[in-house]
Amino acid sequence: MARKLPYQPPQQSKLGQVIDSLFLLGLVFLALFAPLYLGLAGGGKTTIDFADKTWSGLGQNATMSAQWEKLGYTPETAVDLISSRFDYSFSVTELLITAIVVIAYFYILFHWSKKEYKDVIDEKFNR
Repeated sequence: MARKLPYQPPQQSKLGQVIDSLFLLGLVFLALFAPLYLGLAGGGKTTIDFADKTWSGLGQNATMSAQWEKLGYTPETAVDLISSRFDYSFSVTELLITAIVVIAYFYILFHWSKKEYKDVIDEKFNR
């Protein structure tokens, strides 16, 4: 039986590698910034209204207020920073949809990789 040569992957030109790299980089940026532009990322911020605009009225103790003052803030200038809070709420439905999409992606990825891997093994070891 004739022995086959070792597996030789297809060769790609340097221009092809650069184009592939730039395309993948573009996809990464698109995947990261598209949710921000579409308003799908982040729950936003909530604002707390404080009636008393003093350090104690803002819920700051003596140590905290001293640190604010070292940074050059007064109670009037720090109220916007202290009253603005991130909203960490999330939707269980959206979480489940995301989990299903990620699991499906990896299932497809491993399924195709297994097929390709088997083809390479069959070619290399004459099965």
